[in-house]
Amino acid sequence: MDNEVFPRHIAVIMDGNRRWAKKKMLPVKMGHREGAKTLEKIVRYCNKIGVKYFTVYAFSTENWKRSDEEVTALMDLLKDYLDDYSKRADSENIKVKIWGDITVLRQDLQDSIKLCEERTKSNTGVNFNICLNYGGRDEIVKMTKKISEKVKSGEIDIDDINEDLISENLYSKGVPDPDLMIRTSGEIRTSGFLLWQLSYTEFVFLDKYWPDFTEKDLDECIEIYKKRNRKFGGK
Repeated sequence: MDNEVFPRHIAVIMDGNRRWAKKKMLPVKMGHREGAKTLEKIVRYCNKIGVKYFTVYAFSTENWKRSDEEVTALMDLLKDYLDDYSKRADSENIKVKIWGDITVLRQDLQDSIKLCEERTKSNTGVNFNICLNYGGRDEIVKMTKKISEKVKSGEIDIDDINEDLISENLYSKGVPDPDLMIRTSGEIRTSGFLLWQLSYTEFVFLDKYWPDFTEKDLDECIEIYKKRNRKFGGK
C-alpha cells in the first residue's frame, strides 16, 4: 500500500456499539467492550500497513447525557485500555495522545492518560490520537480563548491571526489534517468531530456497526479513498 495516494492520516467515528449490543440482546457495555477490541485490532493494523496518524472519536462532550451507568462503564473501559497500552508501550511502538478536555475526568483516569502518553511519547510507529471528552465546537471555543488571551497580553497582534495560528492552538497541533474519515453504523454526519480539520477530508460512510469492522473493511475504505480526485478547491 506504499504509494503516493495512500492516506497518511485516517480518522474514524466508531459508531454503532450500542446498537450492535441491542441487536444481539446484550448489555450496552458489552457493545463498548467489543468495540474496544475492534479498535485495538485496527490500530495494530494501521501500524502494520504504514498509516502515520490514526484518530478516533471515543467520547464526545455530548456523551455525558447518557446514563450514569453507561458513562461509568465507558470510563472504566477507557482506563483499562490506556493502562494496557502503557504496559505494552515498548512492544507495540504506538504513540498515544489524548485530544479533549481531560480536566473534568475523574483523577484515576487523568493519571492513566498522563502515564500512557508519557510511556509512549518516544514510540515511532502510528500516532494514535483518542478524542476523549472532545467536541469540535468546544475545541474552537477553547482555541479562540487562547488566541484572544495572547492578543490581550500583547504576545501577538490581531493581524497575526491566520489559519496556521489557529491550527497551532488546536488539540491537533503539529498533526496533518485527516486524509480519510470513516464513520460506521450508517449515520451520515460528522457529529462535531474535528470540525476545523475535516475541511478537505474524504468521507466514507459504512452501513456496519463498529464492533463488526475488520481490517478488510479498512482496506476497502482506503481503496475508495485512492480512487477519489482530491482537488482542494482547484479544478
